[in-house]
Amino acid sequence: MTLASTRVKVATANEAAAEAVKDVDVDVVAIYPITPQTTVVEKIAEFVANGDLDAELIYVESEHSAMSALIGASACGARAFTSTSSQGLIYMHEVLHIASGMRLPLVMCVAMRALSAPISIWNDHSDLMSVRDSGWVIYVASSAQEVYDTTVMAYRLAEDPEVLLPVMVAYDGFIASHTAEPFEPAGRERALELSPKRRTWSRLDPDSPITMGTITSPEYYYEFKYQQVVAMEKALEKARELERAAQRVLGRSYGLIETYKIEDADVALLVMGSYWDNARLAVDEARRRGTRAGALRLRLYRPFPLEELERALRGVSVLGVVDRAISYGARPSGPIALEIAASIGRRLDLSLVSIVAGLGQRTVTVEDLTELAVSLENARGARDAHLVTRFYGVRGL
Repeated sequence: MTLASTRVKVATANEAAAEAVKDVDVDVVAIYPITPQTTVVEKIAEFVANGDLDAELIYVESEHSAMSALIGASACGARAFTSTSSQGLIYMHEVLHIASGMRLPLVMCVAMRALSAPISIWNDHSDLMSVRDSGWVIYVASSAQEVYDTTVMAYRLAEDPEVLLPVMVAYDGFIASHTAEPFEPAGRERALELSPKRRTWSRLDPDSPITMGTITSPEYYYEFKYQQVVAMEKALEKARELERAAQRVLGRSYGLIETYKIEDADVALLVMGSYWDNARLAVDEARRRGTRAGALRLRLYRPFPLEELERALRGVSVLGVVDRAISYGARPSGPIALEIAASIGRRLDLSLVSIVAGLGQRTVTVEDLTELAVSLENARGARDAHLVTRFYGVRGL
């Protein structure tokens, strides 16, 4: 099959995720609605009703039940999927750890949304940041095309016998989940070429009985957890290989991070998700104003691509990290800024500026990002800049 024989569609990220689920021939899907992810599972149900996908749909009464059902399905050897958002992701938090601890290669899409209270149905990254340490591999995509490709890729990474970890594919609620754009599905043949169905994990089998998910004594629990650490390190290596495989099979790849005009940049903005296009436009505008700016996008969040970030940031004097979540009481208060400050900030002789913006989908324009990029010049040489977080756009400050 060639690229010319495929058909470009116009779809939202939610629809692209459903299309990927169809093309990788998922066996079991647990369905529970929550805004703004609901149309993912609605579209999958439509595929099943029309005979385009032969999958078992499980209509559950909560997100906790959705993940529990998938754990059972995956433990029996099924390729399994669900999707959620916001409080739904938090409600299944307990079971996320069980899925990763049992080393089950589930895949879940997360249309990121703010957390209550007060209730907000709009976008930020608070939900994802709250589950970052649950032992799941986490990708953050920036377009419908990337959501499709990454969901296909996720099964290959999750089911790799040297990894066997569940994978989240996150993207911005409403901004991506409900905005239609052109994308090119690979089709089932190429999707399964990239992520062939293989039963690589231990599973329940009456002919070869095993015990899964039981109580473990203090003599062994720690060793199980360390094995997850090793698996996550292996996932980083495999994720790099996967990008090369995706390029070969799909004709597209993204890298673990993306950069824009970073090679000669003095200052740079780091963003995740749908801010990427605006960040690149902001870089162009900042350069027109005389600031040698660049931008980075963190695509793989867990495991953290430390080497790629270090390599990209050599030569950058000031890095502004735009977080769409708050780590309350931490200094800096942006979760990603906090992570970079702990890992590479001082090793690179870098001034780090923590910026929290866009919570609850507060509008952040190209002009806002341009202002932020230009203002980074003021932090040049300020070694403790990261200890104060700039809460950009809050009225009254």
